[in-house]
Amino acid sequence: IQVSTFVAGTFFIFYGIEKFLKLDATAALRRDTIWQVPMAAALGALPGCGGAIIVVTQYVTGRLSFGSVVAVLTATMGDAAFLLIAQQPLVGLAMAALGFFVGTLSGWIVNYIHGRDFLLGSLGDRQDVDRVNKGVSTPYLDRIWLIIMLPGLALAALVAFQVDVDALFASDYLDKPASLLGVLGGILAVAMQLAPRFGIRGDTVFLESGTILQRTIANTNFVTVWVIGAYLVFDLSVYFFAIDLKQIFSGFTLFTPMIAILLGFLPGCGPQVLVTTMYLAGILPLSAQIGNALSNDGDALFPAIAIAPKVAVVATLYSAVPAVIVSYGWLFLVEW
Repeated sequence: IQVSTFVAGTFFIFYGIEKFLKLDATAALRRDTIWQVPMAAALGALPGCGGAIIVVTQYVTGRLSFGSVVAVLTATMGDAAFLLIAQQPLVGLAMAALGFFVGTLSGWIVNYIHGRDFLLGSLGDRQDVDRVNKGVSTPYLDRIWLIIMLPGLALAALVAFQVDVDALFASDYLDKPASLLGVLGGILAVAMQLAPRFGIRGDTVFLESGTILQRTIANTNFVTVWVIGAYLVFDLSVYFFAIDLKQIFSGFTLFTPMIAILLGFLPGCGPQVLVTTMYLAGILPLSAQIGNALSNDGDALFPAIAIAPKVAVVATLYSAVPAVIVSYGWLFLVEW
């Protein structure tokens, strides 16, 4: 509900613009011009992780510069952007603008230092992600997927603004309807993506038609598998090791931005939403929020690790440089 629906919505809009406006947005993004980096940063600055995931999945073709990946990972704030915009709209919009500006500048600098082909050799055999991530697809399965996704997207919009959708739609027969819908959607996405590994094939002719819906389903399922796996690792680690992230910040004023930046290295939006929640509650200063917003990559880091792990690690580390400069600049100039 909190990730896959927004990813699906972003992909659907992206592919829909390509088809109905006769624009090849992917080709425009791939053009080796000075505007490639700001286009990537603009997609990253969009609330949620969909824009960043689009850039990362296109990078595997080898037609995007490394600076574009750094730009999009620096600019993206992930799902935490929805929370910040809902609670403090001006701060949320300012953070998006800051991410775009810093991401663009960072991407240009990286391309100037390393050249656009930096680390492309680590990609190995470059393939079209749309062809790789098809999984199992039939007209019947795709209709079920859409039936689950459409109400899920409406629920996701409410969740983004901190509405308890389970409580809102609970009844005497079902106390957590939104969670149930999320579980069903997640199981279906994982099953469709992993089925070919177990020898299960779908409708090959239908699969090759490459419609907007099929491209959306294929890439959303691919991201969902990695997101669910990473969330399980994170949440189970917090549970079994009794990790208290709020306690980590207490009593370390000078190191608070750095801790927030390091938390930004964690894949997924869960830790980043927690940092934003603590900022909104007055526990963390704005400098920590700035550092986390610039360093975190949201759910875009999952497909990046799956497609090009070396690139993902290096780009994430590069995004920490502007995060340290800007967050500590704000700390010493404004908060100190």
